[in-house]
Parts: sequence; C-alpha cells; structure tokens
Amino acid sequence: MVLSGKLVSQTEIKSGGDVFHDLFKTKPHHISNITPGLIQGCDLHEGDWGTVGSVISWNYVHDGKECVAKELIEAIDEEKKSMTFKVIEGHLLDLYKTIVITFHVDTKGESNLVTWTFVYEKLSEHVPDPNTLMDLCIALTKDIETHHLQG
Repeated sequence: MVLSGKLVSQTEIKSGGDVFHDLFKTKPHHISNITPGLIQGCDLHEGDWGTVGSVISWNYVHDGKECVAKELIEAIDEEKKSMTFKVIEGHLLDLYKTIVITFHVDTKGESNLVTWTFVYEKLSEHVPDPNTLMDLCIALTKDIETHHLQG
C-alpha cells in the first residue's frame, strides 16, 4: 500500500488573487474574523508575518473537532502568488508523518484560480487521504472570496 500521496484542488474566485495571497502572507490572523466557523485563530510563534522561516499556529475546526496545526513557512513566491507551509506540530501529525500545504493563485484577466496542493505521507495504510482537509481549504477559499466581494 502506498503511504505517500499528493492531493490537488482548484477553485475559481472572482475576488482578486493579490488580495487572497496578501491575506495569507501578511494578515492570516484576520482570517478568523472572515470565517470563524472554520478558523478560530492564527498566532505568530517565531519570526514575522509573511517571512520564510516563520512559524504560525492555526486553531481550526476539522471534521467537527477543534484542532491545532503549527506550520513553518517554507516558501513564498510573490510572482506566482504562492506560499508553502510544512506542518511541524498538531493534530494532523497524528495521521501523517509529513504534510506540506501549498497554495497559489493564477490570475488571467478577471479570473483567478486558487490551487491547493497537499503532499503527504501517512503514518499507516489505515489513514485516509486528507480529502476532508482539502474540503476545509476549499470552504475557506470560498468564505474569503465572499467576504471580499461583499466588502
């Protein structure tokens, strides 16, 4: 049984790709105000917001349970409007040996496409693929879009 995997999902948004990228890069602590049903908080543990090598902690609801994930910001690409986070502590590591989460935004005219990618290694063959976590990221993307379109 293969324990390593990659999961990719794309969601089209009407709000600006720069706005989406900037929110995650410099103001992730504001996301809990936008989507409190999914994200309860985001705290900076080390470094500075939007800086590679910084560590942030998320409090979120996944599969109906309150969870925590501490993540290291591994990469930021302004041109591709992308960020890569490696989970270094928290509930996800109860299931996965490693999980790296990347998002990027492709902008073509009025259209913006948010792509979430998970690269992971399960602790055992009985661990499910992180499909419900991807569902959470898609819902988060849509909530951010709705918030910015209303604002």
